[in-house]
Amino acid sequence: MRLSWILPCFLLVGAQEPTGVGYDDTPRLPGQKWRVHDKARPAPPVVAPGAHGAPPSDAIVLFSGADLSAWQHEDGSAAKWKLTEGAMAAGGGDLVTKQGFGSCQLHLEWRSPNPPKNDSQGRGNSGVYLMGRYEVQVLDSWQNVTYADGQAAALYGQQPPLVNACRAPGEWQSYDIFFRAPVFGDNGALASPALVTVMHNGVLVHHAQALLGATAHRAVASYSAHPDRLPLKLQDHGDPVEYRNLWIRPLE
Repeated sequence: MRLSWILPCFLLVGAQEPTGVGYDDTPRLPGQKWRVHDKARPAPPVVAPGAHGAPPSDAIVLFSGADLSAWQHEDGSAAKWKLTEGAMAAGGGDLVTKQGFGSCQLHLEWRSPNPPKNDSQGRGNSGVYLMGRYEVQVLDSWQNVTYADGQAAALYGQQPPLVNACRAPGEWQSYDIFFRAPVFGDNGALASPALVTVMHNGVLVHHAQALLGATAHRAVASYSAHPDRLPLKLQDHGDPVEYRNLWIRPLE
């Protein structure tokens, strides 16, 4: 499994000190100013990985279980989702982050209600909207048949997951999402589409998948120009889906 495109493709960092170890007489790498093993090449910044599921040291924590201070409703009102045992449960309308994001690495955990109610799209329905527009579906897809591009981890209305990695209702599940935001030209035309890689419960379900545009229901998605950074959105679809341990790393 090769995921090497994820960070080198669009992770931009501030200037770092050269390593001072290497060579200055080797060939130049194609398309770069650096030589092979270039001793003048800056070392990557140090990031401490989180222990036992904790966020890495450079992550922005969006929800740790304590409060909803990073969130609000789309009309700007205070977040009304219920806090319960270190999680927040959907109810009272969609939530959006107060801060905008573009390309990013996003981690979150969710669980659908147990016992389950209804079936198909009526069972544990919610969604994670990158930039408030591009949805990774949240749904109880454990022994629950629905249309393929609407099941858990689908890029809703566009692309089913490669596999169904859903756990049983009531069990915590994880999404790790790597997102490259779309790029628009000065005239508003699309220059490059959004790309998404998704891990569902540690299983690769989308790999550098190009999005057709902003999520739509019963219609073909399309792009319209928008700012480089927009809030992340969690959907309230009428089911008390719970979320916990949300953090994000901007990759720009």
